[in-house]
Amino acid sequence: MLKNIEEMKVADQKIAEKKTMRNKEMVHEVSKANYIALDRKADKMATEKNEDMKIVEYEAQKRAAIEAQMAEEKKLKEEKELEIKRLRDLQERAADRQAEIDALRQKRAFEENERNERAKEIAEAEKKRRQAKALDVARKRQFMEREEMLGQ
Repeated sequence: MLKNIEEMKVADQKIAEKKTMRNKEMVHEVSKANYIALDRKADKMATEKNEDMKIVEYEAQKRAAIEAQMAEEKKLKEEKELEIKRLRDLQERAADRQAEIDALRQKRAFEENERNERAKEIAEAEKKRRQAKALDVARKRQFMEREEMLGQ
């Protein structure tokens, strides 16, 4: 019976050793699977991080391109406004110059008209003076002719 018990103990011990070995193997396999899973997870996280960095970089480039385009549009708009202002200034100066020329022409025309009126007045006065002188001469001649006629 002791031998039987001893054999059972040995058998139980072998079963326990096999069980322990199986447990160690299972723990080893689980550890290996965990390591592989962690490695895959790390690779996946690195890939996702890399993709996220690419997205961030793309968005930054896109934002920079939009800002550059907006800056270019603003620059073109400012240049156009400056050109319009320059043209308006030129137009205004031309209009001012034309107004000065028109005012000078109007002044000269007015002065010429004044001179013509004065000349006309002088000519009329001279004509009246000559007519008066001629009338006076004619009266004197008539008076003389009459005196001569009466004196004869």
